[in-house]
Amino acid sequence: LTVFAAGWAFPDRLATLDPGWPPGTDPPLSFLNELRRRNVFRIAGLYLVGAWLVVQVTSTILPLFDAPAWLSRSIVIALAIGFIPALVFAWAFELTPEGLKRDAEVERAESITPQTGQQLNRLIMVLLALALAYFAFDKFVLAPQREAAERRQASEALEIARKESRSESMAESAGDKSIAVLPFVNMSPDKDQEYFADGIAEELLNLLAKVPELRVIARTSSFSFKGQNLNVPEIARRLSVAHVLEGSVRKSGNHVRVTAQLIDARSDKHLWSGTYDRPLDNIFAVQDEIAADVVSQLKVKLLGDVPKARTTDPEAYAFYLQAVQLGRLRTVEAYQQSDALYRQVLAIDPRYAPAWSGLSSNFANKVNLGLMSGREGNTKAREAAMQALAIDERYAPAHARLGLIAMYGDNDLAAAARHIERARALDPAGLGVLNSAALLLVSLGRLDEARALAEDVVRRDPVSVSALFNMGLYQRYAGQLDAAGATYRTVLSLVPNRGNAHAELGNVLLLQGDAKGALAEIEQETSASWKMYGLPMAYHALGRTAESDAALAALIAKYEKDAPYNIAYVHAFRGDAEQAFAWLDKAAEYGDSGLADIVSENLFDRVRADPRWLPFLRRIGKAPDQLAAVKFDLNLPK
Repeated sequence: LTVFAAGWAFPDRLATLDPGWPPGTDPPLSFLNELRRRNVFRIAGLYLVGAWLVVQVTSTILPLFDAPAWLSRSIVIALAIGFIPALVFAWAFELTPEGLKRDAEVERAESITPQTGQQLNRLIMVLLALALAYFAFDKFVLAPQREAAERRQASEALEIARKESRSESMAESAGDKSIAVLPFVNMSPDKDQEYFADGIAEELLNLLAKVPELRVIARTSSFSFKGQNLNVPEIARRLSVAHVLEGSVRKSGNHVRVTAQLIDARSDKHLWSGTYDRPLDNIFAVQDEIAADVVSQLKVKLLGDVPKARTTDPEAYAFYLQAVQLGRLRTVEAYQQSDALYRQVLAIDPRYAPAWSGLSSNFANKVNLGLMSGREGNTKAREAAMQALAIDERYAPAHARLGLIAMYGDNDLAAAARHIERARALDPAGLGVLNSAALLLVSLGRLDEARALAEDVVRRDPVSVSALFNMGLYQRYAGQLDAAGATYRTVLSLVPNRGNAHAELGNVLLLQGDAKGALAEIEQETSASWKMYGLPMAYHALGRTAESDAALAALIAKYEKDAPYNIAYVHAFRGDAEQAFAWLDKAAEYGDSGLADIVSENLFDRVRADPRWLPFLRRIGKAPDQLAAVKFDLNLPK
């Protein structure tokens, strides 16, 4: 295009190539020379260059405004149609000092077409310069951004297709052996009894989950539809189950009425329903009866008896259900109230193991949220879990909790493996146990197995933000960056302000080389600490050294003793091995629990080849041979 436009814009240069056109003489009035005299070739070149520039710019700008595809096509067609009329117009008319006139009306001696031609030459050169500048801008600035966006869109589409495929596969395999238990409706005169109705439904869910042949959707996903105006078939479709159990609870004084109904989600027909009017102290028998009826209706083959509810004093049970609900709020005030209620339960029934286990979970969660020091929190969590096991040595959640304390608090992976293996044997389908096992596998560097467990948890808890978040983390550790990015975008679509999700997506983008996108995500992070971990790395990747140094200094000033492990991987990502190992030494000195993930954390990749890496791992018991010596046998889900 450039050669065509430039050649025909300067026909005088072509004259020297024509031996029949002597220099300094007027050319004969041939058709070709007349086209040149009337600047038709210049208009053609100007039109083509201008049209190309218009098409390129509009193809970039229109998609930004979600313009329909037909608009771009229409512009190209209009420009193509206008080409011939533009040439005809150039042939028929001439620009004169008095304005446009038909060429036939202008005397040859009075014609100013040479001057007009020179102006057209300059205009063509300007357009060519603009076209060249735009071409360079598009190739070196816009094209890489488009390619990155296309890669993200492709990965998202692939992940959606995978999820749809998994969903279809699950729906096909669900058959008559899958169920979701929805939160029961509170019909009590006291509207504050909603925790009791939810608790009854959750206890039923937990009972049914102990039946090996029955696939039961976890509480987080089943209860996520509470308050939404969705029918049963739609909920079942989203959860990929064949059946739904719903009901209501009416509690008045020492009396309770529970209604339950089992629905075939494919036909939206009731398979079974029951109403139970009992004294409150008989609520556990009601749960057992409902669970037995559901199992019978679904014709599940049992290896043993239908699981039975753990009994306690009715008043203690009400306190327990309320304590569980408050603990999920994850605030200082809620934990204080939850702890107090658990102690009220234990004052009434000191041998109720779930209350001791609930206290243990509260202490551990306070450590994770920075509400309690690791030393104090782990000590209290261990004591409470040991109390639960002293009452019932077969209580799986307490074993799983001790496994996590051994892993994160004691750095004793062998003890963690023993506890989690025991929990897995006692409750092979428990999601808390599966999560604990996945965390241990990450600490051991067995990422393929960890991801398999995480995917199993997501299958049974498909809209759980925590389950998806963990799966995304393990995908990142394993280098499956496209899949990890898609998973974190799913998390953010469910909970836009979920703490650490924007920062983790930023880490994924940093590892993919998209520093600009990473910074945009990290700047949206709602957790102050995780935002501070991410900013120095994003600024460094962008080459903004002064800002990276300032952000790192602010991070160190605020979290020197609370997050030396995170500061270490920030230095490692920045390529500063000396400081990375200095902060790893501090992490080991302070007992930073983050070291549990060090063998899998790929933000340390730039220092793994350093001769100090393996000796440091050996010092903290995580050298490859030390990890291989930890026996952790795990039957992965099929």
